[in-house]
Amino acid sequence: MGVKMQSGVLEIARATRHHGVQRSRTKEVAMFNAVIDAPFGKVGIRTGGEALREIVYLPAQTASVEPDGELAARAAAQIARYFEDADAGFDLPLAPLGTPFQRRVWDGICAIEAGEVLTYGELAKRIGSDSARAVGQACGDNPFPIVIPCHRVVSASGLGGFAHHGGEGFFRDVKRWLLAHECTTNRFELR
Repeated sequence: MGVKMQSGVLEIARATRHHGVQRSRTKEVAMFNAVIDAPFGKVGIRTGGEALREIVYLPAQTASVEPDGELAARAAAQIARYFEDADAGFDLPLAPLGTPFQRRVWDGICAIEAGEVLTYGELAKRIGSDSARAVGQACGDNPFPIVIPCHRVVSASGLGGFAHHGGEGFFRDVKRWLLAHECTTNRFELR
């Protein structure tokens, strides 16, 4: 997939995560190095140093932000290319975020091909873990959705949550769109 973790970059404080504290739209948009249109709304991109720091799903009414640097422009272009072609790959330097277990889960997610879906339990077995719940938590903590395609991991009983958001709403709609975009044919209902 071409995803690279780089050393020497500090971890983002949890309060700035996509599932963290609500902020005013103006302040939130200012925190992104780019905000681009997506078929389901917007995508915010944060960079820091020489690495991508975070990708965030945002509602459609969020203001767009032109990329403010080469890395933000590269990330925006590669994500936009993915929206046009689900088989498009990524070649972006990723900040070395997460615990060793989370990184193992994220590496396992990167091995799931577009159009394929695994349950949290199936991914846990693939990476040598006994805990589907811990895998689900690591999926929700993924700071690089789309690039690390955590939408390809679902609950044994259906679609499951997304980005630490359960129930119906924006985030599950994003997950549905991503799976449909990749022409996912599987034993799980996307509704």
